[in-house]
Amino acid sequence: MRAVALGGGHGLHATLSALRRLTDDVTAVVTVADDGGSSGRLRRELGLLPPGDLRKALTALAGCDDQPWREVFEHRFGGSGALAGHAVGNLVLAGLLEVVGDPVAALAEAARLLGVTGRVLPMSTEPLDIEADVTGLEEDPTTVRRIRGQVAVATTPGRVRRIRLLGATRRTERPSACPEAVAAVLDADVVLLGPGSWFTSVLPHLLVPELHDAIVRTEATRVVVLNLVPQPGETAGFSPERHLDVLSEHAPRLRVDAVIADADSVPTPDRLRRAAAVLGADMWLDGIAAGPVAGRHDPDALAASLRRAITSVRGR
Repeated sequence: MRAVALGGGHGLHATLSALRRLTDDVTAVVTVADDGGSSGRLRRELGLLPPGDLRKALTALAGCDDQPWREVFEHRFGGSGALAGHAVGNLVLAGLLEVVGDPVAALAEAARLLGVTGRVLPMSTEPLDIEADVTGLEEDPTTVRRIRGQVAVATTPGRVRRIRLLGATRRTERPSACPEAVAAVLDADVVLLGPGSWFTSVLPHLLVPELHDAIVRTEATRVVVLNLVPQPGETAGFSPERHLDVLSEHAPRLRVDAVIADADSVPTPDRLRRAAAVLGADMWLDGIAAGPVAGRHDPDALAASLRRAITSVRGR
C-alpha cells in the first residue's frame, strides 16, 4: 500500500507512526510555513526551508526506536548561547540544505542517515508564509484584520476565518508545489489529511494549486483524521464538524472517503456524520486517544482504525 500523509508537527508525527504499522511505503508531505522557534531563526538567518517539521517527519519514519541518530536529531541544546533552543536535527538539515542545494536530495540524505523507511518531501521547495483573515481583534467583533505568519495565526486570540499562502520571496505569485510531492499524491493508494494544527499544518496543503489539484484528482482513498481537542488560538471553540466545514470552505472540490475521529471527542455524532457526508465520506468513531496524554493519538489504535476504514472503502 502506497500511503501519503500531509501535514506537519506532532499531528503528522502521529499519522506517520500509525502508517508505519501498516506499510513500508510511506511518503510524508510536510508544510514549510513555520516561522517560530529554532526553525524560524534558521529560516530568517539562512533563507532556508524551516527544518523543524521536516525533522519530526524524518524521526517518525526512522528505522527503529533505538536508532542512535534518531535521539541525536531530537536533542535540543540548552543554555543561553547562540545554540540555545536549536534541535541538532534542525542544524543538520540546515547544513544539508546549504551543501546539497536541492531540498529533495538533502532530505534523501538525511533519510539515509536515519535509516528511514519511506520518504519525506516538502510541500514546496521554497519557504511559504501564511496570511489569515481574523475577526474579534477589534472593538467591533465583525471587523476583519489581516495577520501574517504561522506563529501569529496559531496563537491569535481572534477567530480565524480564512487563510492564504504566500511565497516568502515572491509574494505576488502563487506558491508552487514540490513536483515529487505532487507525483506521490497522484500515485498513492491512500492519502491522509490531519490531524494537526488545522489552519497552519493541514489546510496549507490545499492552498498550493498543483498539490490541491493532485489531492482532488488522485484515485487514492482519501482519509481525514480529526484532532482530539480544539487548539487554543486558531481553533478554540471549534466542534469536530466545524473542522470539516472549514476544510470544505477552503477546498470546495475536495471529496473524502472516510473521516476518523476519537469516539470520546465527538459530543454530537449525528452532526459530524452529516458534515462528513457533505464531503462524501463515511464517519469512523474509534478509541484512538493515547490514554492520559491529552491531545495525543495512540499509534496502534489509529493504525487499527485506519486499516478498518481503508478496507471498508475498498470493499464498497
